[in-house]
Amino acid sequence: MAASLRLGRQGILFGLKLNQFNKCVWGLQSCQERARHLFQSAYCLGVTPLKVEMPALSPTMEEGSIVKWLKKEGEEVAAGDALCEIETDKAVVTLDSNEDGVLAKILMEEGSRSVRLGTLIALMVEQGQDWKQVEIPPPQTAPTETPAAPEAPAPEHPPTPKHTSGPLRLSPAARHILDSHSLDPKLATATGPRGLITKEDAMKLLKASPGAKLIPPVAAPPPSAPSPAAPAPSPARTPAPAASAPAGRRPNIPPLSVPGKPGAPGTFTEIPATNVRRVIAQRLTQSKTTIPHAYATVDCDMAAVMQLRKDLAQEQIKVSVNDFIIKAAAVTLKEMPEVNVTWSGDGPHALDTIHIAIAVATERGLITPIIKDAASKGVQEISANAKTLAQKARDGKLLPEEYQGGSFSISNLGMFGISGFSAVINPPQACILAVGTSRKELQLSEDHQSLQTRQLMTVTLSSDGRLVDDELASRFLDKFRSNLEQPQRMALA
Repeated sequence: MAASLRLGRQGILFGLKLNQFNKCVWGLQSCQERARHLFQSAYCLGVTPLKVEMPALSPTMEEGSIVKWLKKEGEEVAAGDALCEIETDKAVVTLDSNEDGVLAKILMEEGSRSVRLGTLIALMVEQGQDWKQVEIPPPQTAPTETPAAPEAPAPEHPPTPKHTSGPLRLSPAARHILDSHSLDPKLATATGPRGLITKEDAMKLLKASPGAKLIPPVAAPPPSAPSPAAPAPSPARTPAPAASAPAGRRPNIPPLSVPGKPGAPGTFTEIPATNVRRVIAQRLTQSKTTIPHAYATVDCDMAAVMQLRKDLAQEQIKVSVNDFIIKAAAVTLKEMPEVNVTWSGDGPHALDTIHIAIAVATERGLITPIIKDAASKGVQEISANAKTLAQKARDGKLLPEEYQGGSFSISNLGMFGISGFSAVINPPQACILAVGTSRKELQLSEDHQSLQTRQLMTVTLSSDGRLVDDELASRFLDKFRSNLEQPQRMALA
């Protein structure tokens, strides 16, 4: 113990003497040496930053947009504090800080769109450091939408026609552009599948082609029996080119206008697609091109549901028809687990949970929040959950776990007066139920002696033929109709 204390005292004395030595050395240094030492210190070299990168806030997210910064430069940030709002492919999600520090520099301002994952969006420094001296990393390759680079000047000579085997293949839009400007399609570079000349190829040729790049005029055929006495036509009497297009080609129409020239015929305005719209487009295309859709329709008698709603309203319990539909679908899935499946790359997967996705229309597009364990919830609890999720979806405040993992979807357009429609399956789910509005119809009674009014509602089941065949879909709809027409069979608590 005594030896340890002696070593401790010696260490302290050594540190004090070293500090005094440094001060003496600093006093003996010249002005140039002092300046060099100062400029090589951390005060001039800057503060090492804590990087804030664009995170993956959903499994399908590839890029995001900065909606709003909730912290300002120079403001202290604690772990868990909200830094900014990011629009993902599903909703607007708040990005929280993982560390304590000070927000030193915002690199992606509000409104930055299509920011790729992993892109540096801000810099932080540790508390106590000078945030104004933060080191700015060298710029990365632009992840956001940047102005297009200036196009190379058009070549003085027209490009050499690209010789292809077989006839030229043009898309309708490309043919329209080339015909309108009398451009030779052989000069276009085909980038479409199997040598197809696309609209973009035609537009590139149009932008790079001066007025001289026209199709050479078709020579008139020589007369079959020229008369030797016939006088040669005078150059002054040469007929003007006919207004009609050559045989085998479309007639000339006003040229397609280029965007950015208001007032010209055919002008248009490009609307930037949001992340949600782009993902919706990808998902719909994936669904309709990879899933064999099958459809089955049935009418449900809603008299019992309407009467039960009135009875509950007298007890100050307000539920909607859609809440009963959600409950009936969940109970039917519980009774028929062979429909509660999804498709993956290696085949069907049976699900252990029943999570119903409900389609909600928002300004950014359609989104499907999830009502979890709907079969075990009463209609009143389903109603409360549906209202909360729908409002959060419209406000863009859904959390990832609130719109991921559904096993069955319901899309209801009855409030818009739609009597019936077919919905697109949300992969990897197997089914989606399209619900129309209810209507009154006169039908014969069971004894065929009188007419009676029935409140009918049409529902259409879109099913994945790989998982739910026509027979299984028919049995599911029959069971669903039975549950909906007898709501007392479903637990309300």
